[in-house]
Amino acid sequence: MGSMGVAVSPPNGECGIADEAGDEAPNSGAPQRRQAKHDSGVADLERVTDYAEEKEISSQDILGAISLIRDRRSKETMEKIEREKELCKVTILKEHVDIIVKEMEISRTVAERTLREHHGDVVAALTALTD
Repeated sequence: MGSMGVAVSPPNGECGIADEAGDEAPNSGAPQRRQAKHDSGVADLERVTDYAEEKEISSQDILGAISLIRDRRSKETMEKIEREKELCKVTILKEHVDIIVKEMEISRTVAERTLREHHGDVVAALTALTD
């Protein structure tokens, strides 16, 4: 009554008591709000851990995965063998192989393979080797 203090109400409508420094003293509502924020973080963490729980892997699942990998590898191997057979059927001329070996300075094996991959077309094989 003798002091000239002005009461300021917080924006949320709760009233607090201001001390001499002008700071609002904590009231009973503030700790509950902090607790609520803390609890919501815990709840979020629990949801994450619930979601990330590991499930048991059965031996049947492992055997199925191994079988799938073997099937894929055997399929890839068969495709490579078929590709090699197709490449062996392509007729190439010895002179074309010699030109590629001489011009590109590569091994005869690489020159033959590239020429077969381009169906005996020297220009296409040379272009592929320069790109």
